[in-house]
Amino acid sequence: MPEAPEVEALTLFLRERLTGHVVVAVELAEFRALKTRARPLEELVGRSVTGVERYGKHIDIDLGGSHLAIGFGRAGWATWGDGDVASAPPEGAALIATVTLDVGVLGITDAGDWLSVQLHVVDDPLDVPAVAKLGPDAAGPAFSRDDLVRALGRRRKQLKALLQEQESLAGIGNAYSDEILFVARLSPLAHAASLGDDEVTRLHEALRLVLDEAVAARRGVPIADQKAAKVAAMRVHGRTGEPCPRGDGVIEDIPGTKGGGQYCPACQASPA
Repeated sequence: MPEAPEVEALTLFLRERLTGHVVVAVELAEFRALKTRARPLEELVGRSVTGVERYGKHIDIDLGGSHLAIGFGRAGWATWGDGDVASAPPEGAALIATVTLDVGVLGITDAGDWLSVQLHVVDDPLDVPAVAKLGPDAAGPAFSRDDLVRALGRRRKQLKALLQEQESLAGIGNAYSDEILFVARLSPLAHAASLGDDEVTRLHEALRLVLDEAVAARRGVPIADQKAAKVAAMRVHGRTGEPCPRGDGVIEDIPGTKGGGQYCPACQASPA
């Protein structure tokens, strides 16, 4: 799943290449991806791109008042091809749609067993329900400890699940939630309500460190290499059976995640 650091890198890439350029053709290969049936992609043809912005794990392309909003879901991503031919999707992925501009071709792909990419043609990005309900942007420079405190509340919800709850704080998914909790030395099974002031501070500092580092590291990495760069940078996520980077134990799957999340039980003690 692309998360805020990868989507931010893609946003910068597209902003640099698309701004000021005109859409000359569109093609929708998977009709289920378009959620605004009354507003087809063809509405975008002839319009110039005036901006590209990120909203959590979503991208919005502004075409002079009409917007193409892209939600990547669990397995969506993008390709870019110079000229008038779309780049082939990565192995295991399908090309869902293409937007051809006078400078190149933007492809939207999905590699999941079920379709997760969503496309919306709207007047405003906030017309997209998933965007309208987003919480504060966790990867944004303004995300504060107070924002985190409001997201945590006094809820009896496990930290890993809460960090991925887009309505509370936007942009974090499965991988970075593991990384943040490892750096913070907090159990993914702990409840938000159990955290003391020092632990909240530790969690906020870890969140800022992990996401700031990732945003900086992904900037400039080619679109096709973003996933590999993300995987290579993981401290614990996806590293079941490997030694803890701190030397405290062995990385294990988080109970109840069916192998989807990882932690170090030795240095991320389970709650009492």
